[in-house]
Amino acid sequence: MEKRLVTYEDVQSNKEIKIYISQADKVLAAMGYTEHSFGHVKKTAELASSILATLGYSERQQELAKIAGYMHDIGNVINRVDHAQSGAVMAFRILDKMGMHPEEIAQVISAIGNHDESTAAEVNPIAAALILADKTDVRRSRVRHRKISGHDIHDRVNYAAVESKTYFFNDNKELILDLTIDTEISAVIDYFEIFLSRMILCRKAAAYLNLQFGLIINGQKMV
Repeated sequence: MEKRLVTYEDVQSNKEIKIYISQADKVLAAMGYTEHSFGHVKKTAELASSILATLGYSERQQELAKIAGYMHDIGNVINRVDHAQSGAVMAFRILDKMGMHPEEIAQVISAIGNHDESTAAEVNPIAAALILADKTDVRRSRVRHRKISGHDIHDRVNYAAVESKTYFFNDNKELILDLTIDTEISAVIDYFEIFLSRMILCRKAAAYLNLQFGLIINGQKMV
């Protein structure tokens, strides 16, 4: 197939990708995980792109980050275990069939294959931006079960996040995750129990991009 410029709009409108995102979220719903559907992947795509834009990366790099963000969780349709790697293989097949240039496919699938905290590595700027965008998506609307008494600790922490903002600070030298948590629903210590490994990963990803990563909870700087 003749190679061409595959855009974020092309990827978003691809029926096959839409099906995989939707079905992957159904798999995770059956397993009791928080929402990983279009709300999550679109938010991840936009923030990953925005991070690279703020840091002066090219428009094409920004778009590739969007594509990686949109497709990063499709591997969950196979299994939660190793979903980053299976998703990367799926993304290779799809993007190659769409005619994307191999040099660009390589960047996207490297990012997807290295985004999950169990095997994550900030192997390129797109991967680093994807890690930051994915791991900072903490919000109440991702919780599927609305009965607080039935929440496990993962659901409680997300449900307790009544406000979540990610922004640049200190002349764009620091990326901040700013959370307002309802401590009657979840104690701050619960957040660290669940997310400590993710926050360490965010610090490493930020450092790759020559950034500091900061965490603010209820107005207090934690990291």
